[in-house]
Amino acid sequence: MISQKMIKVCVMLFGTVLFSNVQAQVPGAKIGSFDQFTNVGGPKIAGAASYYEPSQIYLLSGAGANIWFGQDSFALLSKKMNGDFILQTQVKFIGDGHEPHRKAGLMIRSSTASNSPVVVCTVHGDGLTAFQYRNAVGGIMKEIKLTIKAPDVLQLEKKGNTYTMSVARFGETYQVEKLDSIDLGVNLIAGLYVCAHTNEFSEKAEFSNTRIFNPAPDSLIQYKTYIGSALEIIDVVSGHREVIASNPGSFQAPNWTPDGKTLIYNETGKLYNFDLATRMATVLNTDFANKNNNDHVLTFDGKQMGISSEQPETEGQSAVYTLPVTGGVPKKITDKTPSYLHGWSPDNQYLIYTGERNGELDIYKISKDGGNEIQLTNTKGLDDGSEFSPDGKYIYFNSTRTGKMQIWRMDPDGKNQIQLTFDEMNNWFPHISPDNKWMVFISFPKEVPADKHPFYQRVYLRMMPVAGGEVKVIAYLYGGQGTINVPSWSPDGKKIAFVSNGIF
Repeated sequence: MISQKMIKVCVMLFGTVLFSNVQAQVPGAKIGSFDQFTNVGGPKIAGAASYYEPSQIYLLSGAGANIWFGQDSFALLSKKMNGDFILQTQVKFIGDGHEPHRKAGLMIRSSTASNSPVVVCTVHGDGLTAFQYRNAVGGIMKEIKLTIKAPDVLQLEKKGNTYTMSVARFGETYQVEKLDSIDLGVNLIAGLYVCAHTNEFSEKAEFSNTRIFNPAPDSLIQYKTYIGSALEIIDVVSGHREVIASNPGSFQAPNWTPDGKTLIYNETGKLYNFDLATRMATVLNTDFANKNNNDHVLTFDGKQMGISSEQPETEGQSAVYTLPVTGGVPKKITDKTPSYLHGWSPDNQYLIYTGERNGELDIYKISKDGGNEIQLTNTKGLDDGSEFSPDGKYIYFNSTRTGKMQIWRMDPDGKNQIQLTFDEMNNWFPHISPDNKWMVFISFPKEVPADKHPFYQRVYLRMMPVAGGEVKVIAYLYGGQGTINVPSWSPDGKKIAFVSNGIF
C-alpha cells in the first residue's frame, strides 16, 4: 500500500499567500498530469514529487550521479506516451545548490532502465543548456550545446523520429535545435526530471506552466475535426498560467465581463457563460443565432454584445448582430456580407468590423442602429482585428499591406494609419488593456501565410506598450484560431483569458 503524508504548505504566488494541501508522493503514485514518479538508476538519496493546486506547480527533488555516458541516475516524474506530442514547462532551481552541473528539464525515454535510449532538454545549474541524446541501450550520451544561457522556458517535441528542443528566457522568443532519425520506439515515457550530479545531496526544482500537447496530424481537416482545447488565464506580468477548463471539442475566443465574474466563449456555434467562481458553463441565449463564429464583443459598459453569425437570410455568410449581454433575440446590424465583428466604440454607439466588399477585406464602422457603413481602410490585402482603445482616440488593427501581418493604428475616422510592429512574425488581434497602457496580440510563425490564422500552430502571446517599446513574449503555446480573437483582458488589467489546443 502506498504511504502518503498530508502536509500544509504556503506558496507565494503573484504576491498573494495561497494555502493548499499537498500530497507528498512516493514512487509509483500518480501526481498531477503524470503517471508515476521514479528514482531512475537507484540514487542513494530518494527523490520526491509534489503537485500544488490552484497554482498547478510541480516540485521535484532528487539526487543521482549524472545523466551521461552509458547510464543515468536521477529523479523522474513521467507519463506513458506514444505518437507525436509536445512537452512544455517553465523551470526554476530552488536554492543555491551544491553542484554547478545539477540538471533539470524535460525528458523522453524508451524506459526507466538506467541505460535506456533517451532525448533530454537539459538546463544546468550554471546555466549551460544542451540537447542530449542516447541512440541505443547503453550507448554513450551525445549532446548539442546551445548558445543561450540559463533559459527557464523549455519545450521538447516529438514528431515521428524528429525531436525539437525549444528554449527561451521568459519574455524572449525560442532558440531551436532539431535531432533527426532518433528512434526511441513506440511506447515511451516522458516528463520532468531533476539530477543533483552527486549522490551526497538532493536538489530541488520548481516546474510551472507545465503542459502536454497532442498536436494535430498533418491529415487533419481544419474546421471539421478538432483535437481538444483548454480555457486558460494568464498573469501578464509573471506569465503564470492556469487551466480552468478543458474540452475534447473547440473552445474559442473568451471575453471577460466587466464585473470580472464571467468569461463568454463560443463552441460549436453557440455562446456560453463560464462562471469563474463555480467553474461551470451555461448556454447564453442567442435565440435563432446558433451559427455564431468567434467574433463576439461586449460593449465597454458590459450591457450589450455584438456577434457575427451565419444565417439563412445572409445566405450562410457572416453578418453583425447585437443583443443584450444577458441574452435575447439578436438584431441585425449589417446588410452587407460577409461582415466579421471586432469592436465597439467606448461610447457604445458604433461597431467596427472587417467586411469583404468587391473582393477586398477592409475595416468598416457602422452605427449601433445599423444604416450606412463607413469604410475606414482601403488598401490591397487583408485589414482585420480592429479594436478601439479605451479612451476612444485610436483604432488598432492588423494588416498585410506590407507583406507580413503587422499591427497598425489609426484615428477613429480612418486617418493617420501608422504601423506599430516590424518583425518576421505574423501578428494578429491587438487588444488594449483597460488602463490604455498595454497591448497584447498573438504572433504566428513566418511560415504561416500572412493572411491566415489557422488552428494548431506553435504561437506566442506577446505584449508591448501602446506608446511603443520592447515587445515581450508572455505565453508560449499551441493554439492559433480562436486563441485570442476577441478582447479578453480582465477588468483590473492584470490577466488575459485565452484558449490553447490539444492539451492532454
